[in-house]
Amino acid sequence: MDARVSELFASENGLDCGGSQTEVNPGNGGGKKASAKKKRSNARHFRSLKPSNNTPYLPPEEEEGNIEYKLKLVDPTQSRFEHLVTQMKWRLQEGRGEAVYQIGVEDNGMLVGLSEEDMTASLTTLHKMAEKVGADITILRHSEVDYDTDQPLTIAEVLIRKVPDDQQFLDLRVAVLGNVDSGKSTLLGVLTQGELDNGRGRARLNLFRHLHEIQTGRTSSISFEILGFNSKGEVVNYSESRTAEEICESASKMITFIDLAGHHKYLKTTIFGLTSYCPDFAMLVVSANTGIAGTTREHLGLAMALKVPIFIVISKVDLCTRATVERTVRQLERVLKQPGCNKVPMVVTNTDDAVTAAQQFAQSPNITPVFTVSSVSGENLDLLKVFFNIIPPLSNSKEQEELMQQLTEFQVDEIYTVPEVGTVVGGTLYSGICREGDDLVVGPTDSGQFHKLTIGSIQRNRSACRVLRAGQAATLALGNFDRTLLRKGMVMMSPEMDPTVCWIFEAEIVLLFHSKTFHKGFQVTVHIGNVRQTATVEAIFGKEELRTGEKADVQFKFLKHPEYLKLGAKVLFREGVTKGIGHVTKLHPIAQYRHAPDSDEEEDDD
Repeated sequence: MDARVSELFASENGLDCGGSQTEVNPGNGGGKKASAKKKRSNARHFRSLKPSNNTPYLPPEEEEGNIEYKLKLVDPTQSRFEHLVTQMKWRLQEGRGEAVYQIGVEDNGMLVGLSEEDMTASLTTLHKMAEKVGADITILRHSEVDYDTDQPLTIAEVLIRKVPDDQQFLDLRVAVLGNVDSGKSTLLGVLTQGELDNGRGRARLNLFRHLHEIQTGRTSSISFEILGFNSKGEVVNYSESRTAEEICESASKMITFIDLAGHHKYLKTTIFGLTSYCPDFAMLVVSANTGIAGTTREHLGLAMALKVPIFIVISKVDLCTRATVERTVRQLERVLKQPGCNKVPMVVTNTDDAVTAAQQFAQSPNITPVFTVSSVSGENLDLLKVFFNIIPPLSNSKEQEELMQQLTEFQVDEIYTVPEVGTVVGGTLYSGICREGDDLVVGPTDSGQFHKLTIGSIQRNRSACRVLRAGQAATLALGNFDRTLLRKGMVMMSPEMDPTVCWIFEAEIVLLFHSKTFHKGFQVTVHIGNVRQTATVEAIFGKEELRTGEKADVQFKFLKHPEYLKLGAKVLFREGVTKGIGHVTKLHPIAQYRHAPDSDEEEDDD
């Protein structure tokens, strides 16, 4: 697929490619013949039930994951109740604090349904189970099973949420992408402030960090905004809470939006935000009145190249006629279905769609939910909030625990000087656990060395935090540590680690787009995690030069200073219209390439 992603980067190429793709309806569930066979087989197995035109099956229940099917939970015995509680704890652990129960569904996925009396009794039992584990439950939806029976049979979908004992809240990071003037910052302002926009960008003013951003209305830096949900699924934002600390205290689930720049001039900042902040999902905002324009295709290609699951929000629908909005939706569907994407667009029009989209989006990387919203009229914003409330984390608890058991490694993305606090660094904890008072080392410096430091205080989402766990983003106070020794792209790690620092590395790459030929001596800006630096192509193995779509092993050399790299890390490089992706295959440790003057300087330092 990597080679075909290149089609998305060539913005001059036609948008109509893929128009001949077969239409895919995610809710169709198969052809008429297949559904007729299924009806006949169900009629044989369940003679008292006569299935209607609706396909009466969900995918079979899986042992792993946070989704549990239950036919009914009516008056269980004490031992059965204890078993059900243990099962709920397991599902909550799998979903890192969230689980979804489907009541009235058999383990094989058949939608049987329950009478009103049995459903009430089952939900009462579920409430008692949730109380036992200290969780809250929210009924997402009731749906009626259309069987020809005397009394209506229903199915209930219930969200169980419990913040793990060792965490303050569940945390998901969403990168916000899209062309300039598509309404990204305004949408975030409306979601996080709780007030609609006036049509002239008032909602986005609180998100800007610089005066020139306010004057031009264009984001040039990376900013973070938070949207909380309490245990009952209600929105917690600045409309009711005055500070971020209050939001953190009352929220059990937190969505952290990473607002990235849309203008092509700030592309390096956008790529840095995608590679270094490790977002769980990406939200691509497309303006309804302009459609796919400017950097939209490029941002979509970047998210796909970095394998970040993406969903789409069509904004400014209040400015357009219904026909214009539908034309933009069709244009997006064509692009998403073309061979380079292979996505299945799913347009969300009601709450039921939003619940289904959130669950299928997490389970299948090909499903791409599409929302049509307005930040001025508020149209369909509630559907977007339902989606954010239900969407589960991608990584399960097992992966999280494995990362936490490794040695501490913190990526430095931002550096500040705060009055009366001193030097502060912001970034993401890649692995391990970090506590106040921990002794770490930070580097590499220009000579490949690491300096010792001690962690002062820790803050997450502007509120104090004592322990930081793998995958969480935070700011760490370093006291009077000299800021001039720090730079973006450094790592803070446990002194026991043996880091591989190198000037030269090799990577297997695919050239996504290049107007001419890619050859030895070519200079590109390389993005590897939080590392962003210019590098020279030292050698292309087995070839003299590369053209668009070709694959090769390439040796790169950093220009300014050595970097800490790991084998298998994703590489993304660019220079003008030239773009490529790949992964690190070989490292050349610094000792092999250290010049004599550098060694002398090190001895002087010692």
